[in-house]
Amino acid sequence: MKNATLRQLKVFETVARRLSFSRAAEELHLTQPAVSTQVRTLEGHVGMPLFEQLGKKIYLTQAGDELLHFCRAIIQQFDEAEDAMAQLKGIAGGKLNVAVISAGDYFFPQLMVAFARQHPGVQLNLTVHNREELLDKLAANRTDLAVMVRPPAELDTQNDAFAPHPYVIVAAPEHPLVAARHGRIPMSELIGHPFVIREPGSDTWFSMQDAFGSHLAELTVAMEIKSTETIKQAVIAGMGLGFLSFHTIGREVAVGSLVVLEVEGFPLMLNWYVVHRREKRLPPVARAFRQFLLDEGKARIAALIPSPGP
Repeated sequence: MKNATLRQLKVFETVARRLSFSRAAEELHLTQPAVSTQVRTLEGHVGMPLFEQLGKKIYLTQAGDELLHFCRAIIQQFDEAEDAMAQLKGIAGGKLNVAVISAGDYFFPQLMVAFARQHPGVQLNLTVHNREELLDKLAANRTDLAVMVRPPAELDTQNDAFAPHPYVIVAAPEHPLVAARHGRIPMSELIGHPFVIREPGSDTWFSMQDAFGSHLAELTVAMEIKSTETIKQAVIAGMGLGFLSFHTIGREVAVGSLVVLEVEGFPLMLNWYVVHRREKRLPPVARAFRQFLLDEGKARIAALIPSPGP
């Protein structure tokens, strides 16, 4: 073990967490052969196999399971050492690690670039996830800040709202509700129309629960899709109505391929939250970016994406 490297331990931890060499390679931005080589080299140092393959799936061996606990402790200690050094360097030269839910992918890079212009020398690391992945990343201390709509009840976190987040009902221009609309559409009128929705457990799905309440079970679901982009294309193609963050549809509304329906009770106004583990010692660059979001996030998002109105 004395010749094992931190890189090998990080690759092993990722494969152990994802239980997939290909998904680990994707997360680490490496080729699958490179990941396999790192794991085989570590197994050589350990002197025992760390994974076994049964059918098409891989599993941790007893040695792998035991090593994983020590591996995570080593990685966390190294990260804490990096944070301590960052405290000495201050904001300039610090690395900003932020994880956001997929709806933030449409505007969050612009916010990070604006922050970086105020603080030259900052390194930016933005990752985009579904809710489950983001919570895993937050729980495992693999990000400084998380940006989401629903802070986790199961983790002890500091949660600060920094901008409104509207959700709307969208349709293709040819949809009958677009042609027949006169005034605001009663929510009851939506029940008979098929919907294309995000998967249960996503932030968008929980927001849909807020919007429809007990009526959610009455909706006709044409398809569940894990991708906001694919939902937009399905709605444009006429598969059904969509319930989406207004922050994700600006381009389609501008060119007329999607129409925002005026429905009673919409837009549903929620909030964007910046979240971090309460006990985590944030490095200076993360503290500065958190304050940047609280001070400027609302105005900057509004400038990028005008509000849909009441």
